[in-house]
Amino acid sequence: MPDTPNPIDEIASQLRRSILMTSRRLRAERVGDVSLAQYSVLARLLETGTSTPSELATLEHVAAPSMTRTVRCLEDAGYVTRAANPDDGRAVLVTLSEAGHEVIAETRRRRTVWLAQRLDALEPDELATLGAAADILRRISTQ
Repeated sequence: MPDTPNPIDEIASQLRRSILMTSRRLRAERVGDVSLAQYSVLARLLETGTSTPSELATLEHVAAPSMTRTVRCLEDAGYVTRAANPDDGRAVLVTLSEAGHEVIAETRRRRTVWLAQRLDALEPDELATLGAAADILRRISTQ
């Protein structure tokens, strides 16, 4: 007799696929030639203010040399600035530039517009369901 699928597993599988597909589509809505990894660093800097490349590497779960290259590319593009760390002459501090702020703001705006256009076609009860689901997903993701 075959095992009956666990309803929780089925829902988990459906949610996983739906979230991944939506996430991929939202990530495609970004500005210019900024890669996903570079955008992630820009967003992290918006969150933290100023960080060292080493701190960014830890936060982004990448090797320090990889983060050094990413920061260099972002600096060359004018999205971040680097300055000497006043507390440690060997280290540098990375800060989001005005252009970096603009990339984040425009990318977020594009992502919101894309999603809002799709939500606009839904029925009021569907919107209410998604609103409740957003709260639930936020709670799940922070556990």
